[in-house]
Amino acid sequence: MRDPYVVLGVPRDASDDAIKKAYRRLAKKLHPDIHPGNRATEQQFKEVTAAYDLLSDPAKRARFDRGEIDAAGGERGFRPQGAGARTQHRGAGGFSFDEIIAEILGRGRRESEERVGDVSQTLRLPFVEAALGGKRRVTLADGRSIDIAVPAGIDSGQTLRLKGQGPRGPRGVAPGDLYLEIEVEPHPFFQRKDRDIHVELPVTLTEAVLGATVTVPTIHGAVAVKVPRGSNSGSTLRLKGKGIAAPGKAGDQYVKLRIVLPDQPDADLAAFLERWGPKHPYDVRGKLS
Repeated sequence: MRDPYVVLGVPRDASDDAIKKAYRRLAKKLHPDIHPGNRATEQQFKEVTAAYDLLSDPAKRARFDRGEIDAAGGERGFRPQGAGARTQHRGAGGFSFDEIIAEILGRGRRESEERVGDVSQTLRLPFVEAALGGKRRVTLADGRSIDIAVPAGIDSGQTLRLKGQGPRGPRGVAPGDLYLEIEVEPHPFFQRKDRDIHVELPVTLTEAVLGATVTVPTIHGAVAVKVPRGSNSGSTLRLKGKGIAAPGKAGDQYVKLRIVLPDQPDADLAAFLERWGPKHPYDVRGKLS
């Protein structure tokens, strides 16, 4: 074992209070509860603990300083006499080894409030769930499951802070916070622009020419919408209040019509257009020239 003064990082004439403070600082940093499964850190913690065990005992410290025992407390077999040998020390501020450990683990008195560091993890949300908000059960990286409230209208890049839901430290040390970084999954036909929702709605030639009442999906559920007679591809209908229902003014949904012909050519439609087309020509590409 190394020299206990070197292990604790204190000079040989350090006061008992300085030794106690050095041990507390290192023990909090290296405690196995903070580094589960890390054998190297666990070994360091044991070395620091052994060093403090020796130096916090006035009799053992005096014997070590005189060269009577080694850093592990074993007898050296001789008792050198030196002018600079120490003969007595106070106890470490009146605290025993067990009391120091109790303080580190939160079972004894504390000089200040301690807390573990914060962590973050990604939370992927379906498009509609992010738009509407609500309750959701989340499994954390450490295996715990908790219920959270998802605010309506949350979007990718935003973060939810869960106070006190971060990693657990030694008993008595306050846990850190957990930050959930939001990723909203894309939707097959909804698109979001600020608080508005946009969707493209296929309509038949008959519905566009003659007008019709059709069913339109929204994030709030399906609604009936009237397609005006003579509508064209690109025409847009506004559904007021059917967008993101975030606090404040709700957004709208915009429905862009797209005329879709039958998958298979229709003979009657083709025959009609052969008669109708030459008599009713119109320019649809004039703006491109």
